Amino acid sequence: MSASHSATQGATAPYYYVPPDSMHPIRGAVSLFLVLLGAALWINSYSPGVYVFVIGLLSLFFVLFRWFGDAIHESEGGLNSQRVDHSYRWSMAWFIFSEVMFFAAFFGSLWYAREVTTPWLSNLDTTTLLWPHFTGTWPNFGPAGIITPFETVGPFWLPTINTALLLSSGLTLTIAHHALRADHRSKAIFWMLVTVILGFSFVACQAHEYHHAYTELNLRFDSGIFGSLFFMLTGFHGFHVILGATMLTIIMLRLIRGHFTPNHHFGFEGAAWYWHFVDVVWLGLYLFVYWF
Repeated sequence: MSASHSATQGATAPYYYVPPDSMHPIRGAVSLFLVLLGAALWINSYSPGVYVFVIGLLSLFFVLFRWFGDAIHESEGGLNSQRVDHSYRWSMAWFIFSEVMFFAAFFGSLWYAREVTTPWLSNLDTTTLLWPHFTGTWPNFGPAGIITPFETVGPFWLPTINTALLLSSGLTLTIAHHALRADHRSKAIFWMLVTVILGFSFVACQAHEYHHAYTELNLRFDSGIFGSLFFMLTGFHGFHVILGATMLTIIMLRLIRGHFTPNHHFGFEGAAWYWHFVDVVWLGLYLFVYWF
């Protein structure tokens, strides 16, 4: 994912570098299989499941660490030409597009449940088709006694604070990018550190929000379709924030080690693209989940 100062060294780089045969894909596939197998055993109350899950997860982290490390060494070793840089850019663009479609599916589910299904059901003969005294309200609590009453999470104050944190992190990341392009490495490192702190602060605030939702609002994953969509949308976004903040941390460490130059730094740019995508998704969540 990176294209540093040695990524394009004119005639020293091959036309298009193709890595040699590697065991990383096979090891990664085996690790993912152990993660899924362990998770399936775990949720079905088989005691070895948790150990298989942890072993698979640790193995996956080890494989990814070695795999990305090899990619960085190839870049720093001058093996990646401008054509490889272009392929990285297209790959990252299509990856982000796939993530856009992923979140669009859940946003679409939220809209459909709220604006189509619920009003439609409220116009039916609910006494015979659903249950007595059904009302087309949102969120819907379902049949009496099945879904325990809960409260929704409003926009104040944690979601608003998180919005300020993410928008500020996008600004600090842009400042770091401009500093790198101006060859001010120390300034770029400082603003990257600020960005990372803001990103993980968002994660801490969301963890506190989840605790508040579970313990005080009784809002859980099984709280009807609203609870399921709330935690699917905000939870997957939180996972993306953790992933993005981790990527930015690695980029910051690479900056400290002297990687990247003002003209060749796609490793930085790719992580920045991902982070700005995370910012935009959160704005949609903030409006359609917390406000509307």
